Amino acid sequence: MKIIPALPAAPLTQTVIDMIRARAPMHPTRDAVICGTTRRSWRDFSTCTNQAAQALMALGVKKGSRVAMLSPNSVAMAELFIATLKAGAIAVPLSSMASPEALAGMLTDCEAEVFFLASSYAELGAQAVARAPRVFDPEGQEWQSLCEKQPDLDPNVAVEMEDGFNIIYSSGTTGVPKGILHSHAMRAAQMDRITPNGYDAEARTLLSTPLCSNTTLVSFLPTLAGGSTAILMAKFDAKTWLELAEREAVTHTMLVPVLFRRLLDHPAFTRDLTKGVRLFVSGSAPLLAETHGRFEERTGHRILERYGMTETNMNTSNPYDGDRRAGTVGLPLPGVELKITDPATGATLPQGEVGVIEVRGANVFQGYWQMPEKTREELREDGFFITGDLARMDADGYVTIIGRGKDLIISGGFNVYPKEVETLLDEQPGVLESAVIGVPHPDLGEVAVGILVRQKGQEPDLDQIAAAMGQALARFKQPRTLIVVDELPRNTMGKVQKNILRQSYGGLFS
Repeated sequence: MKIIPALPAAPLTQTVIDMIRARAPMHPTRDAVICGTTRRSWRDFSTCTNQAAQALMALGVKKGSRVAMLSPNSVAMAELFIATLKAGAIAVPLSSMASPEALAGMLTDCEAEVFFLASSYAELGAQAVARAPRVFDPEGQEWQSLCEKQPDLDPNVAVEMEDGFNIIYSSGTTGVPKGILHSHAMRAAQMDRITPNGYDAEARTLLSTPLCSNTTLVSFLPTLAGGSTAILMAKFDAKTWLELAEREAVTHTMLVPVLFRRLLDHPAFTRDLTKGVRLFVSGSAPLLAETHGRFEERTGHRILERYGMTETNMNTSNPYDGDRRAGTVGLPLPGVELKITDPATGATLPQGEVGVIEVRGANVFQGYWQMPEKTREELREDGFFITGDLARMDADGYVTIIGRGKDLIISGGFNVYPKEVETLLDEQPGVLESAVIGVPHPDLGEVAVGILVRQKGQEPDLDQIAAAMGQALARFKQPRTLIVVDELPRNTMGKVQKNILRQSYGGLFS
């Protein structure tokens, strides 16, 4: 099935940085960015980013140069990101989840002109330091002094819409992950959601995930482009989130599923505290229908769930105004052409059948940095990107994610979709959440194994759960064994790392 929504009304002519430049003078005393005890008004934010851009250029940064940064969320990190773009360079935010070896490989791969390494990550980034010509702490005295010597003058470097905006490396703990190159056009295409999603000058967006993640940037950038206020958390904890939401009169927030559950576990998270919030957004991983229900019951808000990936930004979204369907990631966004295809043939599948999501539009990335062969493997000549995500689409166009293609389990020649099994396991007494993985089996090739996280103070009855699975699922879909753990391994964005689970339990039947 294929859906082609209406295209944006106007062609992409204004970059995100142009939008930020236009908004900056409108409310000069209003907060632009807040993190911890540091606040920047729009006037000061404009000055600091201008001076930082000038400092980068004084160091030899030119249009198209790469500027790498490894830092927790901070006002200095936010300013550095925007300053890099003002200088016409490409921002390369790096993840603290990567290994020291992988970080060093990323620095070599992107050939960064300057590397900004926060003191808190000094040990993690030690190997990478040797790969960069110049290294600064973004909050250190040397960098701050260099910036203060520069004029408050926007360099206004001319960029084309197809010029590079940022490189984000795919998550990975070993080896060198793929560098995903975004253009100014790709980022500008995302800004059509500013007004429809309420990002006006009065908006105040609370973000608790790192700026190195695309999931964070798709909320951070519209906030600044709308001339409103971004409130950053260096690290999430429920108590601090609640305090910030109340003190800063938050109107928008983006959270990943595991963080929604942590808020729901806090007794102070109430309807009264959230009454001023216009929009709760969930992304990065599928949200449990149970979480949707608990959240609406507790707060009166219905979470807006979206689907995207670093290679494509946002592809689908439940509507800001309209029917937000729990268990789905909504409808294709304006300008996003989406189809469900047969993974073997690439043929478009009928409505309701499970296949691979392919998308085309201005939201799709330029390609993998210095990896033309990999780009050709996943980006078709006709512009469709093969996401690798399995899904089905209903008659109304709403998309339901089934799982990653690489997580598909083939047991005795039959396809087992982990999400189907996980949904049933999550409903069982004593189970907070689950992950289903395929592990090698001498007779069947692979079999399903269910990893269960116990609810606080409860112990799942494995015999009872196995019996329930036997009644609800065909035999080949039933988990061969069930394992109870305290928590699942996750990356910084809350995604379950099934590769780690497969490594841990891969020898169960050998």
